[in-house]
Amino acid sequence: MASTETKAPATAAEGDGSGDLAGLEAGLDALESRVVDRQPWLRTAASKAFPPLVAIAIVLALWQLAYHFALKPHYLLPSPVEVGRSLQQKWLEGTLLSFVWTSVSRGALGFLASVVLGTALGLIVARVKAVRAAIGPILSGLQSLPSVAWVPAAIIWFGLSDATIYTVVLLGAVPSIANGLVAGVDQISPLYLRAGRTIGATGLAGVRHVLLPAALPGYIAGLKQGWAFSWRSLMAAELIVNAPDLGTGLGQLLEQGRELQDMSWVLSAILLILIVGIGIELLIFAPVERRVLRSRGLLVKS
Repeated sequence: MASTETKAPATAAEGDGSGDLAGLEAGLDALESRVVDRQPWLRTAASKAFPPLVAIAIVLALWQLAYHFALKPHYLLPSPVEVGRSLQQKWLEGTLLSFVWTSVSRGALGFLASVVLGTALGLIVARVKAVRAAIGPILSGLQSLPSVAWVPAAIIWFGLSDATIYTVVLLGAVPSIANGLVAGVDQISPLYLRAGRTIGATGLAGVRHVLLPAALPGYIAGLKQGWAFSWRSLMAAELIVNAPDLGTGLGQLLEQGRELQDMSWVLSAILLILIVGIGIELLIFAPVERRVLRSRGLLVKS
């Protein structure tokens, strides 16, 4: 009986101790966890849009000051208002969207073809040592080669045709995509590859379920760079490959403005090229990259 009475307080004490320990663990977890208050979407959008808008306002103000103090003659440096009127004129003529669509459709088709070829080439280079030793340095050299250097050769091969434009785009984008995938594969832990082989993920199944998902951050970076190279390559090709049968893209629009010595026209085309490049980055690649990084715990949603 006495032993029972003396044991009960000990049990109670143990219970209190475990409760304190649980409370301590909960407190530590609470300190490590990050509480994020959900903000209204309008406030979130405003906070993200405010810095770029301020930067644009500063650039426009400096541009207007340069125009006002005539750092260059007005026919060489038109004001932002004159460039806006040039864009408005193209819009009212109904040709602005067709110029943009011609270039965007070419860029998208060339980029998709580059993704297919660059992914296959990158996997081969990353996994076959002999191929990597043979053409790995060549890929790096091709990535540093300016895309415009391919235009004369492509014209000789294919003439003034769409094939010339797409050839320049492919030669500009494929090396970047392949090198990005190779870099992503090089960063995969060997443990993941061994685990994949253990569960039978070999061959194409291993590439699909282990290799590509593990290399995804580097692969996404290569795709972003590949798009930038393909867009620049496309503009270089459109500037030089100019024929009535090809239609008018933004590069051809830029060249037409140069031929007419119309700086408002030229700056309008440059502005459209810049807007399309930034728009593709913000609407497509930035959300995909954030999602991939978040899924790996490399980016915390704020």
